Amino acid sequence: MDRTVSLPLQPGAQTTVQLVESSPAPSGVELVSSYQTNRLGDPMDLVALAQQVQKGDDFVKANACNKLTVIADQIRYLQEQARKVLEDAKRDADLHHAACNIVKKPGTMYYLYQRPSGQKYFSIISPQEWGPSCPHPFLGAFKLQHDMSWTPMEQVEKREAEIAIMDKLLSQQTALPPYTGPNFKGLTE
Repeated sequence: MDRTVSLPLQPGAQTTVQLVESSPAPSGVELVSSYQTNRLGDPMDLVALAQQVQKGDDFVKANACNKLTVIADQIRYLQEQARKVLEDAKRDADLHHAACNIVKKPGTMYYLYQRPSGQKYFSIISPQEWGPSCPHPFLGAFKLQHDMSWTPMEQVEKREAEIAIMDKLLSQQTALPPYTGPNFKGLTE
């Protein structure tokens, strides 16, 4: 049974309250006085009930909005991660296509230079080793990783720390420690 109620604090606003259907004799037995259970009570009781329904609707909307905001943040984070993966893949492909007269070996630092013709090439000689006689402009230093990706020199230390953590996990033959809460104990110890 639905009742439409006007809300006193919101002029012109109405809401519908769904009341439990009444039965004078549920299962064929009259349990209480039907006069006492079916008579209309104080109209403010219906208003309070309507306000409670309205408040429940507001909470449901707010809760859904909060959850959607978290999902939107996760989508933005994943989009950023995808963008970074694509940028790194392009950089790695470009570096693999740079001229090089030696066989590139993982774990080695290579130095990228550019000839006046525009050709980019790798050398194992750093600009410091060349000193003032460095023949061409230096573009950057990159370490070839074992997965054949390239790490810029300024990120090598961070990358090696990450790899050390993963090596430790692999050597222990375990994933994350068996803790029920979020805990990374053991990853950095």
